[in-house]
Amino acid sequence: MGDLFQPWHLIILAGLAILLFGGKKLPELGKGLGEGLRGFKEGMKGINDDVKADAKPADSSHVVTPKPDEATKPPTA
Repeated sequence: MGDLFQPWHLIILAGLAILLFGGKKLPELGKGLGEGLRGFKEGMKGINDDVKADAKPADSSHVVTPKPDEATKPPTA
């Protein structure tokens, strides 16, 4: 059987890709594939960051007390 991706196999695959898609279409396909992989990596990074953020303890919480509004203050005489 041997290795799956020998140099001749890669040359034949490249030739078939050029025949099927043409020389002008291949850069567009490569660009689209690269953008798709980049978006997938960023999505996975966001999921991993969310999981890490949920694992942090909540002891660093901050309580904010609002200022009383002028309308809610009783009138002074």
